[in-house]
Amino acid sequence: MNKLFIFSASLVLLSPLAFGQGTAYDYADDAFRFSDFSQNGTARFRGIGGNHTALGGDASNLFGNAAGLAFYNRSELSISPSFTSSNNQSTFLGQQTAGSMGKVSIGQFSAIFAGGDNRNRRLHRSAWGISYSQSANFFDYSDAYGRNNNQNSSLLQTYVNGANSAGYSEQALSDAYRPNERRADFKEAAAYGLFLIDPTTNAATNYSGPPYTRADASTPKDQRSTLSRSGTHSQWTLAYAGNLDDKLYIGGSIALTHLRYSSEFVFLETPVNGQSFVNYGQTNRFEVNGNGFSASLGLLYKLTPDVQLGANIISPTLSSAREVFSQSLSAVAKDPGIPVQPGSIDVVTPYDNFEYTLQTPLRASGGLTYFLNKGKLGFITATAEYVNYQGMRVRTSYFSAQQDNTDFKNDVKQEVQLAYQNVVNVRAGAEIRAGLLRLRAGVGYLPSAYKVDLDRVARADRSKLLLTAGAGIRNTRFFADLSGSYLTYKSGYSAYQLNSDANSPTVAIDNRSTNVTLSVGVFF
Repeated sequence: MNKLFIFSASLVLLSPLAFGQGTAYDYADDAFRFSDFSQNGTARFRGIGGNHTALGGDASNLFGNAAGLAFYNRSELSISPSFTSSNNQSTFLGQQTAGSMGKVSIGQFSAIFAGGDNRNRRLHRSAWGISYSQSANFFDYSDAYGRNNNQNSSLLQTYVNGANSAGYSEQALSDAYRPNERRADFKEAAAYGLFLIDPTTNAATNYSGPPYTRADASTPKDQRSTLSRSGTHSQWTLAYAGNLDDKLYIGGSIALTHLRYSSEFVFLETPVNGQSFVNYGQTNRFEVNGNGFSASLGLLYKLTPDVQLGANIISPTLSSAREVFSQSLSAVAKDPGIPVQPGSIDVVTPYDNFEYTLQTPLRASGGLTYFLNKGKLGFITATAEYVNYQGMRVRTSYFSAQQDNTDFKNDVKQEVQLAYQNVVNVRAGAEIRAGLLRLRAGVGYLPSAYKVDLDRVARADRSKLLLTAGAGIRNTRFFADLSGSYLTYKSGYSAYQLNSDANSPTVAIDNRSTNVTLSVGVFF
């Protein structure tokens, strides 16, 4: 159908789960990736499992349940620096490899302004606030290494298959290869210019072209695959809440969101005792930037002095997004007769930039908090959150023909319906109080949103388990909270795609992410 899909599908070696663009599923998967919020908030709310719905009096209410702002009787300034560590275990070609990396960021900073107490009116108190917060941190890193003894499996085979399928002549590949500019119009031309694939020559007809063959085809290959991701889905939020009779608390917010995502996939192949090349590889880089908006409405209700109910709904985020995709091939020759100059070639296409609009899922949550001795000893809280992943949408006006834009929208919608399901995330946590000291713990279970098994990873194994703990101190002027969380789940991707699954090696990843957040604030 769309020219973009046909052309860019020939550029991408990764499966949709790894990162590349090109098919309707790729954009459906992007919509999910940019909507997958595991945990956010201050250290206090992170320490109790990320529960936001049935509690108040915390800066997390600005971007969680805004009704909780109406519990404030003093104004507050707070900031939450955060450290995230990715410690993933990758299994590739029967070998396990660890990949670790860490990053510091600002999880939130907020200002909350409490109104005066007015007992002569039903609206006893109101408050408003503004904050910056991260809904999601995309930071991740995996490193996989192994020896591939399958002679039918090689990165170069993807170029061979592409050149043979398109029927490129040697002249066509040569014309598309521009070594002085270090560029090629498509990856098969880059592979040809680097001598990674060779044509078949017919002396009788003076013709050279398909079928193409690849260098060092009969040798095993040492293969290494690294995938690094970074970026955030952040928002500026303005929220307001009111307290009716110290019984019903109502709040709402509007948010301006910003999406910043980047990934880099590097695949390197080293022939074992090869005659032609020391190594060769491919690097794919992908970036997305976008801006959007959302709104929320929340309620808190004191059923009894010891029991508090909460409900919150967050609208889908509507964002405009622009993606940039780039690709390069490299080669280091072993045979002195192979004139690899230059050793790295960029692949340039007309579709390296693409603009679209993104709609994330609607979220609705309900929760309950039980206060121990009317809150003097602490509380226990639990939340259930419904996420409408099947409501994700991606649209574009990029194509000159309106029918192409309509086909794009419908194809992505169909892939969303086929691949993803709505889920209910559950969380529970508790806080124990002893004088100025607060001790916290929590747990969260986020079921897999996938309806299908992908890249040899069962859909059920993609469910996420979140374990949290924390501690804090506070007095009438100051507070400091510290939390630690551990998130674990399984994922995977295909390092490159060939016609047979047996020839397409996959990387299976045990994802393990640790986060430490410190929140400090003052009352005024």
